[in-house]
Amino acid sequence: MSKYMIPANLAVSDTGFLFMPSTGETFTLNEIGRDIFKLLQTGLTEDEVVSSICEKYDCDASTCRKDLDDFLGQLKNYSLLSEL
Repeated sequence: MSKYMIPANLAVSDTGFLFMPSTGETFTLNEIGRDIFKLLQTGLTEDEVVSSICEKYDCDASTCRKDLDDFLGQLKNYSLLSEL
């Protein structure tokens, strides 16, 4: 599965606040979004992220996969993530 690159200058707080210093843009993530983002920062693949999120939040893999795909699309749309 795909791995992603997150811009090195993108800062994320423990509360899910994202700040892109190069553009001054800010974004806010909910708890699950923050967890997914931090897992992606560590270099996990999509499958590994789904597994980790399902374990932590006790959800089914198909729902998690669909939600992850939607979330990744949003991150790509805002140039917060690119595929390796």
